[in-house]
Amino acid sequence: MIEIKKEGVLLTKTDLEFENEGVLNPAAIREGDSVHLFYRAVRNGNYSSVGYCRLDGPLTIAERWNKPFMVPEFEYESHGVEDARLTKIDNLYYLTYTGYDGINARGALATSKDLKHFTKLGIIVPPITYAEFVFLAESAGKVNENYYRNHKFYYQEADPEKKMMLWDKNVIFFPRRIEGKLVFLHRIRPGIQIACVNNLEDLNKEYWEKYFLNLHDHIVLDPVYPHESSYIGSGCPPVETGQGWLLIYHGVEETEKGLVYSACAALLDLNNPVKEIARLPYPLFSPQYEWELKGEVNNVVFPTGTSLFGDTLFIYYGAADTQIATATVSLTGLVTELLNYAAKNEKQPG
Repeated sequence: MIEIKKEGVLLTKTDLEFENEGVLNPAAIREGDSVHLFYRAVRNGNYSSVGYCRLDGPLTIAERWNKPFMVPEFEYESHGVEDARLTKIDNLYYLTYTGYDGINARGALATSKDLKHFTKLGIIVPPITYAEFVFLAESAGKVNENYYRNHKFYYQEADPEKKMMLWDKNVIFFPRRIEGKLVFLHRIRPGIQIACVNNLEDLNKEYWEKYFLNLHDHIVLDPVYPHESSYIGSGCPPVETGQGWLLIYHGVEETEKGLVYSACAALLDLNNPVKEIARLPYPLFSPQYEWELKGEVNNVVFPTGTSLFGDTLFIYYGAADTQIATATVSLTGLVTELLNYAAKNEKQPG
């Protein structure tokens, strides 16, 4: 098994109103010797904004704002701007996040040229209801029935008079174009899917309807092992290595003590990332310490960002939905370990 070192808690909540309930799930990007963190800040009542912190090196706090960096402005995010991820493509920064309106949670995008001023572009995931998705997914065939057997999840607390949109979260862009296309991962339970477009403007309703009629071709990973048996979701932006794209994602297992969230790892093909090369058959790391076992949500490690210093990959994660912690691993060692479990994945691109 690969050796992981838990570096401990990096950021905790403060008495400031915008982050007095918790700080968690940070986007991370390295620029020079600094790491910029854009973290989810939660205030009482479970309203989320994005806080900002700059690190000198991977672990030393150099600057932390005492006000939110990004706040809800539009109806689709009126209850929260949540769980940001950050990548840089063609000198443009892509900040994806979950916009939560109190009923629906869906992936949104903001872009920036300088990491200081972001322009919100709105929801970029399918603009369809859950019922429409069920119809399209059932029509597609060859798809795990768990994709359209989530009625209890969608309707247990919903107002019957309001349409439940398809929850599509954990949107993460690859850090460069692949075959000339913008490529991103997203998550419709229980697996991780991939989308490729020439331009963001292509992400219209017609695109998504065609997409779902061929949903099987766009599934990158589905749950396989016990620690990810309930569902999985994209975590950190993919890291390019000579052997493939390293994907750190989260897996969820239903246990006697409730849901347990673990960090997981897989390797995807560089030129055709819908193809799984390998994945670890065991968690990369799981809740272990008090700060991961007890919090706003117990038993959670939720990886959302990385930085690379030498061969050491620093993984930033939310701990029990309350604090931000860091774990480290040898990048070379992790890729080598993954290749020991190379998958026989014959799926061809759609």
